[in-house]
Amino acid sequence: MADSDTAQIGRITTRRIMLRLVPLLGLIYMVAYIDRQNVAYAKLQMVDALGMSEAVYGLGAGLFFLGYFLFEVPSNLILERVGARAWFARIMVTWGTVTVLLGFAESATAFYILRFLLGVAEAGFFPGVLYVLTLWFPQEHRARAVGAFMLSSAIANAIGAAIGGLLLDADGTLGLAGWQWVFVATGIPAILLAPVVLLTLPRGPGEARWLTAEQKAWLASALATSAEGVADEGNVWRTFADPRVLLLCLVYIGFPLAAYGLSYWLPTIVAGFGVSNTANGLLNIIPWTLVAIALWAVPRHAARYANQTWHAVGPALIGALFLVLSVVVPGAVFKFAALSIAAAAIFAGQPVFWTLPPRFLTGARAAAGFAAINSVGNLGGLIAQTTVPAIHDRTGSNLAPMLFLAICLTATALGVLAIERRLPRASQ
Repeated sequence: MADSDTAQIGRITTRRIMLRLVPLLGLIYMVAYIDRQNVAYAKLQMVDALGMSEAVYGLGAGLFFLGYFLFEVPSNLILERVGARAWFARIMVTWGTVTVLLGFAESATAFYILRFLLGVAEAGFFPGVLYVLTLWFPQEHRARAVGAFMLSSAIANAIGAAIGGLLLDADGTLGLAGWQWVFVATGIPAILLAPVVLLTLPRGPGEARWLTAEQKAWLASALATSAEGVADEGNVWRTFADPRVLLLCLVYIGFPLAAYGLSYWLPTIVAGFGVSNTANGLLNIIPWTLVAIALWAVPRHAARYANQTWHAVGPALIGALFLVLSVVVPGAVFKFAALSIAAAAIFAGQPVFWTLPPRFLTGARAAAGFAAINSVGNLGGLIAQTTVPAIHDRTGSNLAPMLFLAICLTATALGVLAIERRLPRASQ
C-alpha cells in the first residue's frame, strides 16, 4: 500500500474515532465536572444555611480530593481488567447518587462525609479516560484527543456557571433552597447517562462496529509503532516506585491546584463586583469559553512539533503571570479579563502534559501510572480548596491567594521542563 494511501486511512480513522468516541467521553466528563464544581455556587448560600465559615466549607469541598486520592489507583486497575464500559457506568451511578444526597445535607459533618464519598465514587474516571485514549490514539494524536476531551471541562464550567446562578435563584421552589437545587439538578443527569454508556461505549477498537477491518489494522500498526522503545517492566506495582512517575506526580500538582483554586474562588470574586447570582453565573461563562478555545487551539498547534514540551510550559507561565495581574490591575473589567486569560492558560497546557506518561508506560502500568499521577496531583485540589480561603481569611487580601497559586504554577512549569528530559523521545 502506498504511503499516501496509508496516511489517508490514518486521517479517516483518527477522525472517525474522534467523532464517535471523544464526544461520549466528553459528555460524561462534562457531567462529572459540573458535579465536582457545583460547590463553588452552592457555597454562596450553603455557608450561611448550615452556619459554616469559609475555611470550614473549603475543607468540606476539599475532602472530595482525599477520597479521590485514596481510591484512584484501585479504580483504574479494576477498569483495566473489566473494561471502561461497565466501570464508567458504575462510576456515574454512584457519583450521581451522592451528588443528589448532598442537596439534603443538614450539617457540616454530613457535608464532609458526602464530599469524601463523592471523591470515592468518581475516582478513576479521568485517568481511566486518559488510559482508554492510549488504546485508541497513536502518540502523535494523543494531545489533540486529550484536548478535545478536556474541552468538556470548559463547557461544564460555562454551563455550570449559568445553571448554578439560575438554580440559586430558584430558592424556595418545591420547598428546596437554591443551594439544594444546585446539587439535586446536577446529580440526576449522571444517573440517567449510565445506561447510554453501557449501550454505546465499545470495550476496545476490536469491538467498534463503526471501524472497518482496514482501519482497525492501521490503528493496530500505528499503536504498535507508538509503543516502540517503551519497555514492559513487568509487575504493575513497580510503577509506583518509578522515579519518573513520582516526579510527574509532584509536577502535576500545580495544574489542578491552580485550576481548582481559580474555579473555586472565581464566583466569589465576581460576586464582589456587586452583581446578582444569575449575572454572576452568566459572567463566568466568559473565562470558560476562553478555556475551550485554548484547549482546542494549543494541542493542534503542538501537533506540528516533534517536541511539544513548551506547549505545556508556556501556558503555565502565562497563567501564573495573569493570576497575579488579576489582583494588581485596577478596575473590575481588567481584573476579570486577567482572570479569564489565566483560566485559559492554566488548562491549555494539560493535554500536552498527559502525553508524557505513555512515552514510558504501557498496558496495566500505564493505567496505574495515569491513576497515580492524577490522584497525587489532584491533592492540589484539596490544597487549593482549603489553603486559598485560609490564606484569604488570615491575610484579608486577594493578592496573597493568587500569589500562592502563581508560585505553584511556576514550579510546575519548571518541573515539566526538567522531567521531560528524562523521558524517551516521542515516536512520530
